[in-house]
Parts: sequence; structure tokens; C-alpha cells
Amino acid sequence: MSMREKIEEAAARYPDQRSAIMPALLIAQQEHGHLPGPILEEIADILGVERIWVYELATFYTLFHTEPIGAFHLQLCDNVSCMLCGSEALLKHLEAVLAIKTGETSPDRVFTLSTVECLGACEMAPVMQVGDDYYGDLDIGRIDALLARLRAEAGQVIGGADTAAAAPPGE
Repeated sequence: MSMREKIEEAAARYPDQRSAIMPALLIAQQEHGHLPGPILEEIADILGVERIWVYELATFYTLFHTEPIGAFHLQLCDNVSCMLCGSEALLKHLEAVLAIKTGETSPDRVFTLSTVECLGACEMAPVMQVGDDYYGDLDIGRIDALLARLRAEAGQVIGGADTAAAAPPGE
């Protein structure tokens, strides 16, 4: 089923097409890896809504990416609970180990590092989200073990015979 068909099917569940923008963004991002301008415009055209409405949602929510991201998106919470439990030191460690700054993607495109305001998991502080998974009670040792595991996974995903297929779309 094409992206258009998936979006139209999702939109049919809503009485107002504007309400279908978020599901449409999720469908498009799942298919393309990120949401560049032409994709956002296509979504607006499919739904018959103002383009600005699509752009507003795509740029407001941290789950949507208008630029390509690495195979693993590391989102470290920097809210008060996590900060008090050491997230600032963990962020410095991640930046040093990955040799990138917050908001950047590693040259090998394995990791993108971001901070987020709150992951809603204060009981696990400091906490980081990678994809759909949460990792809590973090310290440098746990971060290093997680990075090693993710690098091993990336070797299977990205380093295999079909490297071009594993690269994010649009590259």
C-alpha cells in the first residue's frame, strides 16, 4: 500500500481532516525516515489542509524529524529530576564518546544525540529514550554498555552487505 493510500485510510477515521495530520506524519516518517519539506507539502495536499498546519505539528513535536537522523536517536532527558540525578555529566560523556554535540548526528550516521525537556519517567532518573525504549537509572557504565550494544546492532544493520538499503532515505 502506498503512503497516500495509508494516509487516506487513516484520515477516513477522523471527521475533520486536520485531526489526521499527526497519524499522516507518523506514516510518512515511517516510510521516509524523516519529513523534508516536499513530504510535508504532500501530506497537506493529500489531506486537503493548510500546509502551515502540517509544518506546525512536524516542527513542534520532538518525535518528528525534518532532517535525517542516525540509526539510533539518543534522547536524554534534561528536566529537573534528571538534572539533579546527573544528566548533565552524562550528556558531556555522550558528547565526548560520540564526538558530536547535542543536535548532531555521528559521521557514520549511527547516532543522533538530543536532549528533551521531559520523558515522564522521573522515577528512573536520569533517563534516556532510544527509539521507543526507555533506559533509566543511568550512569556512565550503563551508558557505555548501551552504546556498545547499539554499535553492535548497527554493525548488523548498517555494516552488512546491503549498506545502501540501511542508510536513511534521501541520502
